[in-house]
Amino acid sequence: MLRKTLDWLYTGAAWMAALCMVGVLCMVLLTIVSRLMNFYVPGTDAYAGYAMAGAGFLALAHTLKHGEHIRVTLLIGRFTGTARRGMELWALSVSVLLSGVLAFYAWRLVWQSHQFHDISTSADATPLWIPQVVMGIGTTILLVALLDEWVLELLGRRVHRGGEAHHE
Repeated sequence: MLRKTLDWLYTGAAWMAALCMVGVLCMVLLTIVSRLMNFYVPGTDAYAGYAMAGAGFLALAHTLKHGEHIRVTLLIGRFTGTARRGMELWALSVSVLLSGVLAFYAWRLVWQSHQFHDISTSADATPLWIPQVVMGIGTTILLVALLDEWVLELLGRRVHRGGEAHHE
């Protein structure tokens, strides 16, 4: 049940990232059409940027769980058995720590932007906490995915193939 829920979370975030990419496309097309028809839609550049950032952050966990993140296996690939497992756990522990810090500061930024009523300097004047929430969500889901990988490695259920690791 937990595995299905986690996989649903990663897939759902990937679908949201895909929707953000569609949002980028829509903003670019709207900008092109508005220029051709001599009218101005304020904020399209900013909204395209927000959507692009959202796509990047929301896709992080799904990308990790499908072994698509770039990993430097030059060192870990030289180890086997217990030593390799120890190195994997160390690398995952550092990753969990760093992603936890990233998620903390992403949510802190959201909170501060909300508290200070920080708005975009673009023509749209969007309250910045709104697009920043997507960054907080994406970094939090990445933290969950890295914790998931750490637990799988600890339990010996992470499958290693060609220097990469995937869960069963």
